[in-house]
Amino acid sequence: MTALKPDLKSGPTTPHVCFEAVSKSYDGKTLVVHSLDLEVARGEFLTLLGPSGSGKTTILMLLAGFEVPSAGVIRVAGKPVQDLPPRKRGIGMVFQNYALFPHMTVRENLEFPLEARSVAAQAREERVARAMDLVRLSGLAGRRPAQLSGGQQQRVAIARALVFEPELVLMDEPLGALDRSLREEMQYEIRSIQRRLGVTMVYVTHDQREAMVMSDRIAVLRGGRIEQIAGPEGLYEEPERVFVANFIGENNRLDAEVTSVEKHLCEVVTGGETIRAIKVADCEVGDTVTLSMRPERVAVNPRDGLYSNETDAIVEDVVFLGGQLRVRMTACGSDQIVAKIPNMLGHGGLLVGDTVRIGWAVADCRALAAEPAHS
Repeated sequence: MTALKPDLKSGPTTPHVCFEAVSKSYDGKTLVVHSLDLEVARGEFLTLLGPSGSGKTTILMLLAGFEVPSAGVIRVAGKPVQDLPPRKRGIGMVFQNYALFPHMTVRENLEFPLEARSVAAQAREERVARAMDLVRLSGLAGRRPAQLSGGQQQRVAIARALVFEPELVLMDEPLGALDRSLREEMQYEIRSIQRRLGVTMVYVTHDQREAMVMSDRIAVLRGGRIEQIAGPEGLYEEPERVFVANFIGENNRLDAEVTSVEKHLCEVVTGGETIRAIKVADCEVGDTVTLSMRPERVAVNPRDGLYSNETDAIVEDVVFLGGQLRVRMTACGSDQIVAKIPNMLGHGGLLVGDTVRIGWAVADCRALAAEPAHS
């Protein structure tokens, strides 16, 4: 397998994949993808993340050529491909159901895309051997899919997508049928293979943890639109919308009224408490915003004066998570304030009904544009 050098931090270059104002409707009325603009750098691992119906699989199918856009242009390596059939796009594809030929051996499954491209017999043999070695399946060439475990079948599907040495590989929920431990193992396996080869990969999942583990960048989708696109740390630490804050990891949210605005900060009132926060929303005095705070940034019984935001809270529930305790409390007019704190004292360190002091930094509290509670 020829290694390709990823180019994620260089100067201006032609993106490997580019969607320009791409829309898709199946019935001519309802758009499932809305005027999508998206660029993927060469060698990048980009994940399309979102709930069912968010448009992520449709976007992947548009790129693969199994769906035709209703409007817009799709470019691969600078060339429009929306009118090319899938077989002429030179793209490797891995599906959730593996799509292996059950009557063929592993070797025959891997040879199939090479034969379709008229690769000579000796070159086919060499590429199949390299692909099987890459996914650690050497010695299983003569078996049929039914004789393999789920994880081995998934490795064959990955090898088949890579055997003809594409520069772009698409994966649609490829780990959805695996059990949890094998799924986690394969996440690191796929990421390792992608890094070694330097291929551009566009990956679809609804699992936010999977996206965080594997991706260079994640595009969070809702209703056929990108809500935010950033690296895993950026999405988690600096969500721009309530939907993103809630979808990526656990999140505390409080509706609040803005009482003052100062450059990048604002002061708000919620549940009778005054709180200072980073002003993410374009807001003015009197506006309603939604505060977002990660549970692990909420301290329980901190040192006096350590945080700008402090208030009393009543412990409603304590859950043991091994190295952490998940503490649910009533504070600021909500009974759903959660803190995740190091397990220093054991489960008995905090008890239901205890009154505690909680605090958090201004930098860890973001005032986002208000959204309905179900968002």
